Amino acid sequence: MTVRAVVALAQLAAATVAIFVLTTLLPGGTAEVVLGPDATDEQVRELAARLGTDRPPGVRFAEWAGGAVTGDLGSSLVTGRTVLDEIADRFGSTALLTGLTLLVAVPLAVLAGTVAGRRPGSPADRVSTATVSALQAAPQFALGLLLVALFSLQLGWLPATAGGGALLTPAVLVLPVAVLVASQLGWLSRQVRQGVLQTDRSPHVTHLRRLGLSEPVVLWRHVLPGGVAPSLQQLARITEGTLGGVVVVESLFALPGVGAGVVEAVQSRDLPLVQGYALLAAVVTIMLNLLVDLLTARLTPVREDAR
Repeated sequence: MTVRAVVALAQLAAATVAIFVLTTLLPGGTAEVVLGPDATDEQVRELAARLGTDRPPGVRFAEWAGGAVTGDLGSSLVTGRTVLDEIADRFGSTALLTGLTLLVAVPLAVLAGTVAGRRPGSPADRVSTATVSALQAAPQFALGLLLVALFSLQLGWLPATAGGGALLTPAVLVLPVAVLVASQLGWLSRQVRQGVLQTDRSPHVTHLRRLGLSEPVVLWRHVLPGGVAPSLQQLARITEGTLGGVVVVESLFALPGVGAGVVEAVQSRDLPLVQGYALLAAVVTIMLNLLVDLLTARLTPVREDAR
C-alpha cells in the first residue's frame, strides 16, 4: 500500500510538470485570442501584463503548482471565475455520461465475454467477437454521425444534440452513451473472455465439477470471480478511455460537459482552465489505477510457493 501510494504521488508530480510545460507550448496566447487579429502590439502587451501571462514560466509554474497543492487552480482568463467553479459546472454532465456508459458496457461485456469464453469456437463466440471488434473499430465521430443521421434525421426518434444543454432529458443521452459503449465494449469483453476461458479449464474448476457441483454454482461462485478479477485493469483502461472519449462525443452532441469545456478552453488559450482540466484527468487516472491495483491484489493474493 505504501509503495503504491508513493508511486502514485510521483506520477502526479510528473504529470503536473508535463501539464504545465505542454500547455505553455501551445501556439498563440490568450491576449491575442481575446483581442482578435486587429489588436495592436501595445494592446496585446497591456492585456498580457494584466492577465499575468507575460511573467517568466518558472514563476508561473511555482505559483500554479503551489496553488494546486492547496486546491487553488487560479481563475479563468476569459470568464474570471475560478477554475474549480468552471470544472464543477461541467463535471456532473461528464460523470453522468461516464457512469451510464459503464453501467451499460460492463454487464454487456461480462455477458458477451462469458458466453464466448465458455464456448470457444462456437457460433456465439464468433458472432460476439466479430460484433464487438467491428463496433470498436468504428471511429467515434463517424459512428456518432451515422446514428444521428439514422435515429434523429431520418426516423426522428431521438434528438441530435442536447439543444442548449438539456442534459436531464433522457433521450439526449441515448446516442452519446451508445457511441461510448460501442467504442469500449470490445476491450473488456475480450479480457473477460480470456479470463473465463482460462478459469473454466483450470484444474480446480474441473475438480469441482467432478464433485457434483451444479453448473450455475460453478459459474457464479468460481468461474466468474476468477475470470473477471484479471479484467479490473482493463476496466480502468475503459474508464480512462471513456473520460477521454467524451471530448469527441460531447462536442458532437453539444453536451455541456468537461470535454466540450476542454475544447473551448484550448480555443481561447485559457491556460489556467486547460491546466485544470488536464490535472483533473491526471488525478482521476492515477487514483483509478491505484484503486484497481489494490482491488486486484485483494482479489488475487500472491501465494508463496513452497520451496
